Amino acid sequence: MDHSAYVDAAAATLGLKIAAEHRPGVLQFFGLAAHMATLVQGLQLQPHDESGSVFHPVPPQGAEHK
Repeated sequence: MDHSAYVDAAAATLGLKIAAEHRPGVLQFFGLAAHMATLVQGLQLQPHDESGSVFHPVPPQGAEHK
């Protein structure tokens, strides 16, 4: 699949200039990322696949506990 049009549109939207010598590499790695996304989207996840991690913020050192 040719991702050139998408890369061009995304770069323009972000105001990102891609140098001509970098373009082939950008397109190659964008294609690789798109392929990996296809693999991940194809996975059927179950509730037990959830990491279950919960973020518990820690007060900065010296802060008083309320």
